[in-house]
Amino acid sequence: MPQNNNNYTFEISLSVLNHLGRNLYRSFITVLGEGISNSWDASADNVWIYVDRARGNFVIKDDGEGMDADDFQDKFLTIGYSKRKTGGLTSVNGRPYIGAKGIGKLALLSCADRVSIITKKEGTDEYVGGVIDNSGLDEAIEHEVRPAEYSLENVNMDLFAPYVADHKKGTIIFFENTKENIRNTVPYLKKLIALHFKFSLIDENFNIFVENELVTSDDLQEVADKTEFLWTINNYEDQYIGNNLTSLKESEDLEIASTSAQGFIASVEKPSHLKITGSEEKAGIDFFVNGRLREKDILKHMPAFSTRIVASYLYGQIHYNELDNSIEDQVFTSSREGIIEDNEPYKALLSVIKNEILGQITNQWDSWRLKHDNVGDEENPQKGKKERYARSLFNETAGGYKQGGGHGNDWINSLKEDAEFNIPAYTDCFLSENLLRMHIQSTGTTPTNCLNIDPAGNKCVDRNPKELLKWCSHCKAERGKLSLQEQKSDAGTAIQIRASEDDLLMYLDYNDLAKIIGNAILKDEDKPYKPIRNSVMHTALLTDQAKTKLRSVFDNVAATVGGLVAGH
Repeated sequence: MPQNNNNYTFEISLSVLNHLGRNLYRSFITVLGEGISNSWDASADNVWIYVDRARGNFVIKDDGEGMDADDFQDKFLTIGYSKRKTGGLTSVNGRPYIGAKGIGKLALLSCADRVSIITKKEGTDEYVGGVIDNSGLDEAIEHEVRPAEYSLENVNMDLFAPYVADHKKGTIIFFENTKENIRNTVPYLKKLIALHFKFSLIDENFNIFVENELVTSDDLQEVADKTEFLWTINNYEDQYIGNNLTSLKESEDLEIASTSAQGFIASVEKPSHLKITGSEEKAGIDFFVNGRLREKDILKHMPAFSTRIVASYLYGQIHYNELDNSIEDQVFTSSREGIIEDNEPYKALLSVIKNEILGQITNQWDSWRLKHDNVGDEENPQKGKKERYARSLFNETAGGYKQGGGHGNDWINSLKEDAEFNIPAYTDCFLSENLLRMHIQSTGTTPTNCLNIDPAGNKCVDRNPKELLKWCSHCKAERGKLSLQEQKSDAGTAIQIRASEDDLLMYLDYNDLAKIIGNAILKDEDKPYKPIRNSVMHTALLTDQAKTKLRSVFDNVAATVGGLVAGH
């Protein structure tokens, strides 16, 4: 049985306790986080969490140092008591303290109608503790009862019967009728705890159990299986990276000399893969100090970057323990769920993350996504939008040609870079030539009948030593029409192929169409268009020199055609 509890009182004005924010912590996971953090600071090796969803109760139990009567009164019930001011920055086993201001326990004391606490040190048989009845506390605050006049109730040990066997030391807290409905399943809670609390990375002897099931990095395997790329920062390693990210397509370590921060950033195949199944939670890039989550999703501090496409694929952890090296602890907000915004070291770190770390990741993510046949970041200037869409179209089309392994897939992959040029080049040809045809049709102009007939009746003969045929626009169009008819005859088909097979304009390319229009719109610098255009239309692979030339010609062609059609 616990010792008599009637002498235990709060060491603070009850109204001040209320104004400090008894309801500061509103989510179940933050309450669990406070309990886990207290166990960590108490040098526990194990924390057990038990949840009774039907009754809305839960229990947090640890095997930490525990408390005697004096500790319970002078430390636990003294709001504002700081372990750092009396014991330095680390616990007896060398762990960095998480608690600092002494008000975090408000999360535990106000999240349920009744909170029962029992605790004992090693070598003692009896527990000490008491019960905080929040309805009674509300009444005491309303009637301005002095702390000395408000005593904790005695503990009903029957509540703790399932949890005290073999419990040699530590603290057990029983929460009755929680203010937030506990709808979370055991697998879900394990995922959230694995995502938010990484103490085991600092001390492998610290274990967290939910209903006696150990929380491990395996609880995040659902996210790990959908992770494509990984960037570690300053040679960071942890269990999740080593044990779970085993199917990565690409990875790289980023050495950032301007900071001692470490961590990792990873990207998933689709943004939806960041969502934790069965919840509204999703993985983000979280900020940790000494193993404790201090800022969830730091991208919210980078509005310009958070709207980028790549941002919706990223998650990870940034660890920066140097931010917490003060006895006074002026870094964290009162809720301990954020960093004070104007903290200069934190602002400097965010700048490094944004400009150095995310800058490198953005470019590499884009390249890796394209390399593995996925959509990249169209806002990234290292590749134009036309090339991106061409690559995407090529990937979609190439899927029908891939039949497993072998040389075929290698050949297909070898065509990607050329497709990025040839597909937009075809589009440029298609647009420029059809727009010229429409312009000519709007003016009522047709190819002029050929007047260059030799005595033998041949058209378009330039009498030179080699008797080279030079076709005028009219003859060239007729020749193209005749050729189409011959091709259809050879193929044994009579279907109409071109939308207007009798329209001679449909058989002419940009150069010939430009000659019909006249007015010297065909410039000398446009003339290389024809041989390169014909190579594109015949699906040839172009040299880099030819690609460069055609790009410059297309600029001229687009300007010329744009000027002509602008007047219609």
